[in-house]
Amino acid sequence: MSFLELAGLTKRYGSLPVVKDITLGIDKGQLVCLLGPSGCGKTTTLRLVAGFLEPSEGEIRVGGRRISAPGGTEAPERRNMSMIFQSYALWPHMTVFENIVYGLRLRNLPRDEIQRRADTILAATRLSELALRYPGALSGGQQQRVSLARALVIEPEILLLDEPLSNLDANLREEMRFEIRRLHDKFRYTTVYVTHDQAEAMTTANLIVVMNQGAIEQAGSPEEIYERPRTEFVARFIGGTNILKGRWDGRDTVDCGHGLALRCGSGEFAGQGDTAVSIRHHDIRLVTAAPTGAQPNCTSGTVARQVYLGPHRDYLVTLAGGETLRAVTPVNVAAAEGQTVWLHFPPERCRALAR
Repeated sequence: MSFLELAGLTKRYGSLPVVKDITLGIDKGQLVCLLGPSGCGKTTTLRLVAGFLEPSEGEIRVGGRRISAPGGTEAPERRNMSMIFQSYALWPHMTVFENIVYGLRLRNLPRDEIQRRADTILAATRLSELALRYPGALSGGQQQRVSLARALVIEPEILLLDEPLSNLDANLREEMRFEIRRLHDKFRYTTVYVTHDQAEAMTTANLIVVMNQGAIEQAGSPEEIYERPRTEFVARFIGGTNILKGRWDGRDTVDCGHGLALRCGSGEFAGQGDTAVSIRHHDIRLVTAAPTGAQPNCTSGTVARQVYLGPHRDYLVTLAGGETLRAVTPVNVAAAEGQTVWLHFPPERCRALAR
């Protein structure tokens, strides 16, 4: 049995469902990312777990104990959970130390226990030297670490994070991704992390749950989600990909028309209708010299755009059928706009998508 269980969880506002029949089990000590675009229901799901919202259907259980159901939702303050929001929400008139121990003092813990826990978490979050500073004297990354320390020091059963890095600049976001993962590996709290940033999810999570229009599209490890997407939405959202559609030949090949047939090394083919084929931008091999003889999984196209990005080039290529594909190549592969190029799609990197 999972430690945190969401069973048929649904939330409606009037007749509008924003979370639809979510069933998910999270093991103790696991870090799970709810990943998806704005409006997909991930923050609503987190707020249901926190107890800020009551479900319309389904229930939430922690350690086998039901804490949320229609007409019977345990108050947030009675759940042993900590939540970190997009804003740091630090008391500006309190020092770092005072902000961190605020929750412990509310619980009337003995002074020596408060000091012991504070010393431990200050060291773990690398804030010991900043303990007497006020939030206004800290950088964004330091304030976020104070917010994390305050959430962790009460030793919650479950840690909830709602896009906690959205207010940081790009460099700090990258640094804090690894910091969150380091702290999770140290304390092993059961964590639910909401983000729309796939790099955050790939860096921090044991399990990624991709959400779309209020429902779970796919759940799996970062490698599984990236390497073996089951739907077009997941393939496009995680890592970026090209999607071509055509008819399955009954074996391992999809006829995409205009002379392009793609042999697929993995995936699921549609028995009826079109099968989509996914191939990542960086998996396409682009060459400027015409191949000799007929080449499988190969077609020509015209360069519509070429961007130099330092370590690589980013191409947009228009095929004979009018489709446009992106290809990322080494920087030494240079072709001008309007030039004819040839694209090779390695079969082992072509994945069929029935859905």
